[in-house]
Parts: sequence; C-alpha cells; structure tokens
Amino acid sequence: MSNATTNSETVHRVAFLDRESLAIPVLKILQADGTTFEQAVLPQIDEALAKRIHDACVFTRVLDERMLGAQRQGRISFYMTCTGEEAAIVGSVAALDDNDIILAQYREHAALRYRGFSTEQFMNQMFSNEKDLGKGRQMPIHYGCAALNYQTISSPLGTQIPQATGVGYSLKLKGQRNVAVCYFGEGAASEGDFHAGLNMAAVLKSPVIFFCRNNGYAISTPTEEQFAGNGIASRGVGYGMHTIRVDGNDMLAVLAATQQARAYAVENNAPVLIEAMTYRLGAHSSSDDPSGYRSKEEEAKWREHDPVKRFKLWLINKGWMTEAEDVALYEKYREEVLAAVKVAEKVPAPLLEEIIEDVYDKPTPLLQKQLDALKEHVKKYPQSYPKTSGRL
Repeated sequence: MSNATTNSETVHRVAFLDRESLAIPVLKILQADGTTFEQAVLPQIDEALAKRIHDACVFTRVLDERMLGAQRQGRISFYMTCTGEEAAIVGSVAALDDNDIILAQYREHAALRYRGFSTEQFMNQMFSNEKDLGKGRQMPIHYGCAALNYQTISSPLGTQIPQATGVGYSLKLKGQRNVAVCYFGEGAASEGDFHAGLNMAAVLKSPVIFFCRNNGYAISTPTEEQFAGNGIASRGVGYGMHTIRVDGNDMLAVLAATQQARAYAVENNAPVLIEAMTYRLGAHSSSDDPSGYRSKEEEAKWREHDPVKRFKLWLINKGWMTEAEDVALYEKYREEVLAAVKVAEKVPAPLLEEIIEDVYDKPTPLLQKQLDALKEHVKKYPQSYPKTSGRL
C-alpha cells in the first residue's frame, strides 16, 4: 500500500473535504506599531543583522523611487518595483547562507542588494552598458550575479521553479549543506512548471525553499479569479512537503519561518513551501496602471501595514535606531542613486561582437552569419544606432 493509503483514517460514510477543512494559520510576530505579540517567539536576530536588513529595505525603496522616475523620463526602458513586499524578500534572504543559491522571479532585487550587489552594478544592468554583467542582453531589472549565487532572471513565469528543484538536487548530490531558494508570485503558481517542480522536489527530496509572494494580483487578475483553493500553502501540503503561511509584511515572521525552513531542508534534504501574504503597493510594472483593477481605498488599507515602516518602528523600540538616522539613510541613498544614474547612462554600450559570445565555446556558423547580417543592418541605418563604432 502507498503512504497515502496507510496513513489515512478509515471512515464508513461519505464525508467530503473542502477548502474549509484545511485550516492554515498565518504566522505573525510583529504588530503594526513595532511591538511584538505577547506570545510570539522571535527569530535569531541581533542589532547588526537588523540594521543590515533595514539598510537593504531603505536602499530598495529609494532605488524604486528613483528608477521608476528615470523610466518615466525615458532614461531606461522598463522598471518593476519591490515596494510593499520588502519584508517577504529581505526577511527571507537574511535567513540564508551566502552559498545558498537564489532563483528569483523579477521583483527580488532587494535580495540581491542584501547579498552585496553595488549601486553601480544595479545602474549598469538597467542601462545595459558595457559594464553590465549580462553584457546588455537583458531588460532592466533582469539581474544575475554568479559571484553572489543569484541566477539570471527569466521573464517567462515559472521557469525557475523546476530549475530550482534541479539546483537543490545537485547540492544534495554534492553533499553541500546548502539549499536552493526559489521566489515566485501566486500568479506563477498557476503555471504547469509550478506543479511539476514541486512534485519533483517532494519525490526526489530536493533541498529547496519554495517562497511564494502572494501579493493578491497576477498583474491585474485578483486571487479569487486565479484559483478556488485555499491559497498556495494548501498545495504544498498536497505535494507532501513541510509548509507554512506567514504575514509577508512582518519582517520577523518571515525571518523566523525561513530560518527554520532552511534548517529543516538542510537536515532532511527535503523541500519546504512558504507562502507570504503580502501586497504590491506599486504597479505591476512601469507598463501597468493599477487604478484599472483596484481601488485607492484598498491600497490605503495596505499602506497601514507597510513592512518597512513596521520594522523601522521595531528597531526604534529596541533602541537600535533613531528616526533621524532613518531619515539620513534615505537622503544618503537618494544622492548615491542619482549620482550613479548620471554616470551609468554615459557609459558606452557593449561591443557588437560580444552579442554572440558566451553561448558556445566557439560561435557557430549560423550565429556568425546572423552577426554579419546585423552589422550590415546597422551600417545601412546608422542614424538609428549609437555613433560609437562597433557598438550596439
């Protein structure tokens, strides 16, 4: 008999299960005023870690503010903010080891900042210049950094989920005490890759933390139009893996859940699913207008649960920060980001020759033929391309 059969209770009359039969609690530690719930068990956190978390949050808020403005000015082509979801992202990455491998969706730049991605590196990627680690081949905010164990982002939804299962399994085979961490939204959980990836991870016992940011909308589609089940957490239970649902705007709850999820995944070589209930305060992207599908009243309600403000108040209550220090940090990063924008936008584009590098050890004849055709096209329409010879 299978485990599903041997572990089941026997009944003798028809009794269906429904979504209400599976009650999934939400872990909450930090209240809106910066105090903790009376019975709450805090995560492992000291002053240094708390300030590092706050620093990453403030930088990300400023980056979002400045670069969305830069996109509106036509200086970059596209942008996506992390605003409102910082606790879900920074709180989870802060629980990891630096050798844990991150497979992100496209709203996790706060995790990359926490790992040490510099302001200059952010700018070079968004301006697709010759200093960009991706050599200008990606849209803005589609980062990747091998040195920080942050795999390159792909726009299509869900592709990173089965890849994370494979990455975690490779770590297991190598005997490394590390995990793969896979971020995605609840909209991506509607993709087939989600189901294939989770089932494979559970069966193969791959050490992966699947981290779902349930922010209420898949672009403009609300959750009630995406699925009828009990969120995403119920699916983890269905696939036979350890699962927890947390308040995604509660930095301490996310940190605690991820610390314990990582410990379990490492010790048992097994996956864990975390569903963080949060909210995207900004638009889906610079191409989106959220006023067409949600109300200002709804947004205002969620602003009362601002994760960055809540965590700042906790820091002040602990005596680890003052309001003046917080204000100064915002001003510091506003000046730093603006200065970096002015430098990065003047850096030349990558060399045209580099466009076919890093695919094969030696470019194939077909790739070379395509490059030659591109050169001819640029030569024919020089007014449409940068005047710097040999560059895109």
